[in-house]
Amino acid sequence: MRAMIFETPEGPDSLKAADRPVPEPGPAEVLVKIGAASLNYRDLLISKGGYRKRQKQKDLVPLSDGAGTVEAVGPGVEEFRIGDRVTACFFHEWAAGTATEHALETDSGRSRDGMLQEYRVIPVSGLVHTPRNLTDAEAASLTCAGITAWSAIVRLGRAEPGDTILTQGTGGVSLFALQFAKMNGCRVAITSSSDEKLERAKSLGADHGINYSKTEDWGQSAKDWAAGDGVDNVIELGGTETMKQSLIAVRPGGTLSLIGVLSGATTGNVLLPFIVSRDVRLQGVTVGPKDAMQQMCKAIEAADMKPVIDKVFPFEDAAEAYRYLASGAHFGKVCVSVSGD
Repeated sequence: MRAMIFETPEGPDSLKAADRPVPEPGPAEVLVKIGAASLNYRDLLISKGGYRKRQKQKDLVPLSDGAGTVEAVGPGVEEFRIGDRVTACFFHEWAAGTATEHALETDSGRSRDGMLQEYRVIPVSGLVHTPRNLTDAEAASLTCAGITAWSAIVRLGRAEPGDTILTQGTGGVSLFALQFAKMNGCRVAITSSSDEKLERAKSLGADHGINYSKTEDWGQSAKDWAAGDGVDNVIELGGTETMKQSLIAVRPGGTLSLIGVLSGATTGNVLLPFIVSRDVRLQGVTVGPKDAMQQMCKAIEAADMKPVIDKVFPFEDAAEAYRYLASGAHFGKVCVSVSGD
């Protein structure tokens, strides 16, 4: 079968085509023919060895996100049948509740091979049925970005109709957060450095757009938009350079859903009094368990919601997909067709 591997993690140029045998499923395992995979910011880090000892350093098949069709099932498998369309969970052994240390090491595309190959054996605990209204590329985008946003808005954020949400940027997680928030009757503000992207976000339902390249004090702008009291939930994706403005934007007793560190991972500019004196809740969001993924998929199918896919690259152009994601030009998810159309 065809696979893409990082012989050594030295950036997209080190991604090479390889030929590998088709694996066979064991007990409680399923062989999936991968139709499409999608990329996340963490994949850029992995491509350069950013996880150091916590990632496989030689001949790694990358990408955690994938969707396809069941090709074979191992002994004891009852939940899935040959021909079923399925989507991978990010963590293959986190069923429900609070994650264990072991569960948090069961992702793929980092320390173990991922989805950028034609076939992948996945345990039953790491798969869900694909929503019937989605293509494989759309479904692949759910594995990380989709369930992360769902957790921030629904599973942990407990969004209610009328809540105000501020989400940062127009990448996959942010646009999913916008869509899930609107599904739950919330009002949503979104930030970007591009007026064009803000207009596109409004076409998806965003109620307010803030161009942070033109409005330096965008946190106050969001607060004013939310009737001066602040927003209920900030989807915090930036990290170091955005945290201060996020704390200005959130209301007393509100939530900062901490997801990304796109601008850095240190917190030297965090104003602790904004947290302590205003009863703000800092909520880390680490993707989500299988039962939340199943709930999200049911909601997507019922609402006929479509993930925002910017571009799907051919399998042989996977390295170019990495470069495109790194450019920041995308609006929504960047995907790779593996064995699909």
